[in-house]
Amino acid sequence: MKKTFPASQLIINADGSAFHLHLKPEFLADKIILVGDQDRVNMVASFFDEGSIECDLQSREFHTITGKFQGKRISCISTGIGTDNCDIVMNEIDALANIDFATRTEKEHKRCLDIVRIGTCGGMQEDIPLGTFLVSQKSIGFDGVLAFYHDRDKIADLGFEKAFVDFVGYPKKAAVPYVVAANPELVDRIAKDDMMRGCTIAANGFYGPQGRVLRVDLAVPDINEKITDFRYEGQRITNYEMEGSCIAGLALHMGHRAMTVCCVIAQRKIEAANTDYKPRIKELVKTVLERI
Repeated sequence: MKKTFPASQLIINADGSAFHLHLKPEFLADKIILVGDQDRVNMVASFFDEGSIECDLQSREFHTITGKFQGKRISCISTGIGTDNCDIVMNEIDALANIDFATRTEKEHKRCLDIVRIGTCGGMQEDIPLGTFLVSQKSIGFDGVLAFYHDRDKIADLGFEKAFVDFVGYPKKAAVPYVVAANPELVDRIAKDDMMRGCTIAANGFYGPQGRVLRVDLAVPDINEKITDFRYEGQRITNYEMEGSCIAGLALHMGHRAMTVCCVIAQRKIEAANTDYKPRIKELVKTVLERI
């Protein structure tokens, strides 16, 4: 029996578009690039084939442009900052792909989307220089979003999770971190042999959750030192960002291929940062467009 989705569960706008994204099903491509910054959507679309843009629309922080790059149909969507926004974006693009908006029923034949998040991050190891393109083979979610979905443990690396919590002395009242893998085929396709691969923390904030101290002290003062020193089966934590865990986790649940690749713009170990990173991001965008 097909699942049916009432109006309170799946909110559809009067024009037939998804509630937050304001995107209609016919404008969603099978290849999707997610970016945090709504202005970065225009930069991605600047590479699209001339005259190929099908839609350019914006609702709040959610900006979407669908067009073609070298003949490949691609949607670029901004998520804003944080996994809470990514929960919205992932559910609505999956609904656009796999729910019939006219009948509010699940489609019999499912679309599998290729989803690549392009972002910026902070490196956590001394041997990761500024400007590195770093692919998240695994994402460690500090956000707790995945715990609200059924069978969270079936898609998570529980051994990694326990070892991490025990080693770091993770705050007891915080959401238990979850560890999920990116799609290996998509990782190989995007990273090839010229991008670094690692394990990435998706923090649920920019300051305290990433070990930054301003006027309020941290619950675990030396958390970043412990994160840098942590090892599990030969794996180490390479970087911080803020969205990848929710994207990877929900993609696993939904049957999509997803991954995150970031440009390192801060080096937490040596306290260095590069604010003039836009040329490097542009290079990363073009590379992902060619390989997606």
